[in-house]
Amino acid sequence: MSFDLEKGSSFDLTKEAPSLTLAGVGLGWNTDADLDVSAFCLGDDGHIPEMSDLVYFNSKLKTVLDGEDGARPYSTDGAVYGSIDALEGSDDSDGDDEDMWIYLDRVSQNVKEVVILVTIYKAKENGISLKDVPGCYCRIWDQNSGKELCRYTMSENFGNEDSVEIGKFTRDYSGGWSFTALGNGYEGGLMAFIKKYAYRF
Repeated sequence: MSFDLEKGSSFDLTKEAPSLTLAGVGLGWNTDADLDVSAFCLGDDGHIPEMSDLVYFNSKLKTVLDGEDGARPYSTDGAVYGSIDALEGSDDSDGDDEDMWIYLDRVSQNVKEVVILVTIYKAKENGISLKDVPGCYCRIWDQNSGKELCRYTMSENFGNEDSVEIGKFTRDYSGGWSFTALGNGYEGGLMAFIKKYAYRF
């Protein structure tokens, strides 16, 4: 049975799924707007160690995984595989719109958090904000067992925000992992997060 998260609450992945090595991250929404999923792999200082630790649709590091048609961006350590870029959303509420893969046993020791973002492509040009994207959710599952572990469906009343930190994976002092629901909205698209997490590059 999947655990439903509320904003600010955490789920102990290591405790609830001790054998978890490959975490699937599914994201969905009810809109035909073009939304993008990205990840920032952060060190202790809250900054990405390398520019390739920003995993997004325009990453230089990309590969096509077995059985897939589209290329996925991936992180410096080869642990975080971003979503295959879908050029538009769907009003169909069945199934994830985009997904990511995180190999927890491969994450470099200098990476302590993996923050998952959703941004609206060309939000201002198209006059779209998060208030126009109902039912946005993030769910985590164990790829080896197929079991969904937790899910966070946002219920915040957004205004003109065009991007959101939807959740983050955090490694604790013992090497275990947890997932925290964030739901923090921002204006400024992906660039707002680059200024926050990658301003040194």
